Amino acid sequence: MTSAIAADGVRKRYGDIQAVDGVSLTVETGEFYGVLGPNGAGKTTTLEILEGVREPDEGSIELFGLSPWPRNSKLLPRIGVQFQASAFFDQLTTRETIRLFASFYRVGVRRAEAMLERVGLTDLAGVHADKLSGGQAQRLSIACALVHDPELVFLDEPTAGLDPQARRNLWDLLRDINAEGRTVVLTTHYLDEAEILCDRVSVMDHGKILKTGAPATLVRELDDKVRVSVESGLVTAPAMCELLAEVGAGSVAVEDDGVSLTVATNTPAPVLSVLAEQGALRGLEVRGATLEDVFLQLTGREYRA
Repeated sequence: MTSAIAADGVRKRYGDIQAVDGVSLTVETGEFYGVLGPNGAGKTTTLEILEGVREPDEGSIELFGLSPWPRNSKLLPRIGVQFQASAFFDQLTTRETIRLFASFYRVGVRRAEAMLERVGLTDLAGVHADKLSGGQAQRLSIACALVHDPELVFLDEPTAGLDPQARRNLWDLLRDINAEGRTVVLTTHYLDEAEILCDRVSVMDHGKILKTGAPATLVRELDDKVRVSVESGLVTAPAMCELLAEVGAGSVAVEDDGVSLTVATNTPAPVLSVLAEQGALRGLEVRGATLEDVFLQLTGREYRA
């Protein structure tokens, strides 16, 4: 089966800035694929090249075996794009907007109405686009990208700036889109989002792909310590160190910040056993590594504007 996306050695430069530097990736048909990275990593430029919006300086790109650049009329009906920032005509209603986008692909009114219902905007069909909330506008943007029933969907930070409830609602929609067999490619700054939704992710920085894999696989490869925390004051840090040494718990780090006592260890079983014997399990929390830990290890912790 032909891959949905196959990119090899893609480069794009703007003056002195190498925005994309030798990106190679493959996305299989039906896969939910995430592109992660800090601000300025090259995520959006990479997506725009894959979508056929921008011309690469070097490299090859194929979508379903066809080149997206120059704009390929055979591919346009097969892909849907939701840009990082979408602008609608303020004086068009939600219904008029979705019908306008449907008309670009000669899609009937019935399909447009069904898509409004699909994204939960039927009750807002008569509301002008400029009166929609952030989450509602994002749903309209995704509806416009899906109205022609594309096989491949590009989503550039679809949940950016949304409140937790709106984000979770959009996650459900994105899961449904993918479950129907569509290939989904998204960029996001929310690592929990990528960990929950994506089959595989690529972590980018400075225009390069640093690592690719299933989120769970990348986390396991990190081999980070497990952190076991309980309420502070149940047992002192020095006493905890002595107790763990007595049971041969191995290399551990014990900290007490006045709120929680936390033990970092590669062998949590003896730590939990000691805490249980001391009756010190109140507020127990066990935290392993996450995709965020992988991201920070690969890209660093320094702040970037």
